[in-house]
Amino acid sequence: MLRYTLMRLGVFAGCLVVVWGAVYSGIFPRGFGDSNFLWVLLLSLILSAPISWVVLRRERERASVQIVTKVDRMKANLEANRSQEDLADDSARAQGEAATSN
Repeated sequence: MLRYTLMRLGVFAGCLVVVWGAVYSGIFPRGFGDSNFLWVLLLSLILSAPISWVVLRRERERASVQIVTKVDRMKANLEANRSQEDLADDSARAQGEAATSN
């Protein structure tokens, strides 16, 4: 997941550099007053989203598989712990009932 996040930030940084250059060269319009930096950031976000969606598809799927595997393993461990607790509780109750019947 870290790899995907870093790649996504890289795509955003690349778009930021391109948009910054395009705005200052006059290809894209400038923002009003002091809002130019915000304009460049928003335009970079808008451009980087579809690029990342297409370019990072394999990496996103790989990260998704890793997450699903980890969640399934955690569920299995949780279920194993539950069953151990149930067995311990059942044996404690059986011993308690045996002691009270004597």
